[in-house]
Amino acid sequence: MKMEVTKYGDPVLRRKGKLVEEITPEIKALVENMLETMVASEGVGLAAQQVGEEWQICVIDVRPSERPSWMEIQGKRVDPAQYMPMALINPVLTFEEEIEIGPEGCLSFPNIFADIKRPAVIGVKALDLTGQEINFRCAGLLARGIQHEYDHLQGILFIDRMGFIDRENNEKSLHELRSLTKERLKRKKFRKQSLVK
Repeated sequence: MKMEVTKYGDPVLRRKGKLVEEITPEIKALVENMLETMVASEGVGLAAQQVGEEWQICVIDVRPSERPSWMEIQGKRVDPAQYMPMALINPVLTFEEEIEIGPEGCLSFPNIFADIKRPAVIGVKALDLTGQEINFRCAGLLARGIQHEYDHLQGILFIDRMGFIDRENNEKSLHELRSLTKERLKRKKFRKQSLVK
């Protein structure tokens, strides 16, 4: 089921997700819905907070993009496409020293883009949807996408990592988006209260 993507200005985007202690049918259904939402929104990643849920869960699928990625499991290079789409539950990242700057956008920030500085290579440890531990190194778009979604799980947004000039250039769009979101949340709250009465 496609879910609504939360937009900048919604407080849930600033909340750190809770650890998943058990992979229940509800968690599995949430992951399936997140995957469907990501595909329908033409994204390459989506975090639980972006569909209004506060969990340490994100989904990734870099196949639609032409931007390169590599992935390594137990020291051997593998084709990332073979592991997509990917659900990462309770992810833990390690960061290698090399830094690169690359373009990013976000489904919670429509039509807002910036070059963001991030580690080029990361290590990832997480649970998959079966509860098995997965462990790999990666670079390229896969590493960038995972770091972007991992930030969401901590309540960090890509605008927090923008340089001063990008932030200044996007300030008007950010203000408009925040205002629209606040208005929409007010209407939603009013409708809920009306239904209760």
